[in-house]
Amino acid sequence: MAKQIILGMIPAVFIFLMFLGYNVAPFMLFALVIAGILYLMTRQGDLNLKSQKNAYQVIEKTDITFEAIGGQKRAKQELKEALDFLIRQDDTKKYGIRPLKGILLAGPPGTGKTLMAKAAANYTNSAFVAASGSQFVEMYVGVGAKRIRQLFKQVKEQAQKNGQDSGILFIDEIDVLGGKREGQNQREYDQTLNQLLTEMDGITTSDSPRILLIAATNRKDMLDDALLRPGRFDRHIQVDMPDKQAREEILKIHVRNKPLADDVDLSRIAQETFGFSGAQMESVANEAAIYAFREKKEVIEADHFSRAIDKVMMGERTDRESTREERERVGIHELGHAIVSEVLRPESVSQVALHPRGQALGYVRQTPGEDRYLYTKDYLEQQIMIALGGAVAEEIRYGNRSTGSKNDFDKALQLVRTMVDCGLSELGIVHLDMVDKQALQQESNRILNELLDKTRQLLARYESVLNRGLQILIEEEVLNGSEFRQMLKNESMLHA
Repeated sequence: MAKQIILGMIPAVFIFLMFLGYNVAPFMLFALVIAGILYLMTRQGDLNLKSQKNAYQVIEKTDITFEAIGGQKRAKQELKEALDFLIRQDDTKKYGIRPLKGILLAGPPGTGKTLMAKAAANYTNSAFVAASGSQFVEMYVGVGAKRIRQLFKQVKEQAQKNGQDSGILFIDEIDVLGGKREGQNQREYDQTLNQLLTEMDGITTSDSPRILLIAATNRKDMLDDALLRPGRFDRHIQVDMPDKQAREEILKIHVRNKPLADDVDLSRIAQETFGFSGAQMESVANEAAIYAFREKKEVIEADHFSRAIDKVMMGERTDRESTREERERVGIHELGHAIVSEVLRPESVSQVALHPRGQALGYVRQTPGEDRYLYTKDYLEQQIMIALGGAVAEEIRYGNRSTGSKNDFDKALQLVRTMVDCGLSELGIVHLDMVDKQALQQESNRILNELLDKTRQLLARYESVLNRGLQILIEEEVLNGSEFRQMLKNESMLHA
């Protein structure tokens, strides 16, 4: 009403000024410019809102189930329990349980957080509307907050349209709009966050349809405390990287529709893919099928999976040309890593390769054995020796090192830092910020020099393996683990 009164007064003011004899042309021109700018800003904001509304993912019925998600047994069980409060409303009322308003899924990328949200909608027979945190950040003030209101309204309308009792609103990468608020500076996404908090507070447990907000993030530590408190995100579920058993379950799901050769051992593949996420495991199965398709094979063989692992881990093979001298040095370098690894941890080397992949000119693929989450001093020292093995092998063969050892040294220094930080060095239990830099440098040098000497002594006993292994790599580019172990075994028998 006030807006219409002001708009009506503007022409009256201009007429009055003209009656008094003033030249109102400049004022009218200025008013037209301001009105045009305001119109364009309003129109742009409305267009952005309209396009953003269409960008939301609305799924009336998702066919993804929890059984179709490999691994994550604990996370799925915890999520199911929280969803049961939404399904069994009459039973929860007997115990005075308040249905949850929000569930936060936190974990690394590719672990299945989005799939779990879709499975939750299927499990509860809820309407499902999904959005990304970046869709709510805009340069126009108030647009993000308006989109939040629109999104909550949309999930309710979708549930009513489908005749469902509940709706699930999923926001991926919520740390984009739900980050910590700093100081007194008011930012556009602060207003968006405030609106989200208001909407979550407005979620009632008695209205129908009931709304449950599920959010996913890779950076839980970045979220604002007001968002994490009970009454908003009541449950925080950690979705971790899959262990060996979970990786095998994921593989079984993704090879159901693929013809496999008899030599394919999914347990072995799961063992060789330590640290892979669920998304990476799916990519391994898909890339293996692509390799078989390229070669027009009837079935997918173990070699296809081996190459697929390499591709997912390091990238596709490149056409980078190198001199024979470079190839020989790279071969010696990788054989140094392989020998130290196999001697310290038998059965750990899967293959040694000389062909370039990604940024690597050559590589050693290791089989970690059992998944490890706790490391001893001996284990870390062995890891450092394996990292130093390439540079030491170059010293033995050529009497000098190359720039190819930089990443190895970075890894070795990081491992040394871990030893000091965990109280596994002669400095004892210390805090890195409280240790004198010179003392820290001296202790790091002592550890590295001792392990360098041990690595030199170890590789000196297998110099002939370096030479024979290099001949095979130059001719065939790949030395498989079983052939490599036989070479080491023969050399050990000669020294026995």
